[in-house]
Amino acid sequence: MRSLPHDIQPPVVHREHFRDADDDRPRLECGVCGVWGAEKDEASGIVALGLHALQHRGQEACGIASVNAERFHTERHMGHVGEAFGGTDLAKRMPGPAAVGHTRYSTAGGSFLRNIQPMFADLDQGGIAIAHNGNLTNFHYLRNQLVGEGSIFQSTSDSEVILHLIARSRKAKIVDRFIDALARIEGGYALVAQTRTKMIGARDPLGIRPLVLGQIGDAWVLASETCALDTIGATFVRDVEHGEVIVIDHEGLRSIKPFQTRAARPCLFEYVYFSRPDSVVNGRSVYGVRKRMGHGLALEHAVEADVVVPVPDSGVPAALGYAEQSGIPYEMGIIRSHYLGRTFIQPSQGARQKGVAMKHSPNRSVIEGKRVVLIDDSIVRGTTSVKLVRAVRAAGATEVHLRSASPPILYPDFYGIDMPERDQLIAANKTLEEMRQYLEVDSLGFLSVDGLYKAMGETGRNDAMPQFTDHYFTGDYPTRLVDREIEEGGRDAVSRQLSLLVSA
Repeated sequence: MRSLPHDIQPPVVHREHFRDADDDRPRLECGVCGVWGAEKDEASGIVALGLHALQHRGQEACGIASVNAERFHTERHMGHVGEAFGGTDLAKRMPGPAAVGHTRYSTAGGSFLRNIQPMFADLDQGGIAIAHNGNLTNFHYLRNQLVGEGSIFQSTSDSEVILHLIARSRKAKIVDRFIDALARIEGGYALVAQTRTKMIGARDPLGIRPLVLGQIGDAWVLASETCALDTIGATFVRDVEHGEVIVIDHEGLRSIKPFQTRAARPCLFEYVYFSRPDSVVNGRSVYGVRKRMGHGLALEHAVEADVVVPVPDSGVPAALGYAEQSGIPYEMGIIRSHYLGRTFIQPSQGARQKGVAMKHSPNRSVIEGKRVVLIDDSIVRGTTSVKLVRAVRAAGATEVHLRSASPPILYPDFYGIDMPERDQLIAANKTLEEMRQYLEVDSLGFLSVDGLYKAMGETGRNDAMPQFTDHYFTGDYPTRLVDREIEEGGRDAVSRQLSLLVSA
């Protein structure tokens, strides 16, 4: 008999409670981590540490499902990993040598407990828990089809579609059922699934979302980034390849490549913003790529100035690269507070409009009387940038030159990034000069698409066969957008952020 004894249900927290209304940063996706073959009951603790290292990928909610010889054990919580799984009794609450975990920012569905992963289902072959990073671009199409055939959904998350597809497969073995489900989904995804007898990992056919394989002692680990392996003391083995399915059980590890080979196209935003700088993604140091982005930015958009200042934290490596290439001194001209939790009292709208800064504070001793080059990783709507520019000027800067270490964001994302629609993207609706005026800067410059590709170690973008997923800059989506096509066709119109049932 299986039970889910720790499915704790605190009050629902909706997404808007987590963000400053003026904060236009692109929202992170999700992080996944799984462990198979840990000693005694250590798997859940190892996964918790791995999720803590992946906290930057999702800060709304987290969950872990462990399994031992008797049953599955699961806990799902709103909030941060440390708050949910920091207790010394975790091994007792969630025993077993295998576990899978997830830290979440919702991109399909809403911020409700029923959408928190791992998602669990009892199938005719036994229980299965699944953790999913990414978005399915044919989610609504599949969901409507499944509902029409009698499926009953308990969440509004696209991840539940995968469970239903596995359950409805006519294949005999669970791995074949898993592959059967993968054959029907489209989009960007990294999956880690746990049954009583095996752990299964999979990466989408283009490798849009990252997934790595590691070992800690005799145990195997699957995780979104190498920083999770470093935190738990695991050794990096390799990246899970695009379109690959990894199966780990008592007989060891085997690799299955069930789909036709296609050229990989990893997501460039993993390097621009999402991944931790100490991670190595697809063989490239994220920190190294971001520094080279700064080098390229300095070559493409040089300016006479006194100091290079990053927008912390994600703008730091690019600012170091810009300073190194330009010879302009680098200084921490903006200090970021790391102690603002989601429950921090928000200022009034009027106070926000007056430029009250809680997250970022200018360092007047560095900025006053200086011509400042302000380096950010990207510019989305521009609302955050305006506040920062005004704050830097108020601290005494004589000039502010804003530089973006990524190209202009012109198109929305449908692969796991919560990015505004096109009519809210500043670069899609204003000329460079109009943006400069709106952002109240003396000059404005963006790294070119080719410059970003060069930072990735390429000679430039191959327009005939792009090396990376870069649709937010180019409009070149790497897969069909089935749900979008249906929506734009006026048939069964759906919202990209589906929430069919609002919890009270």
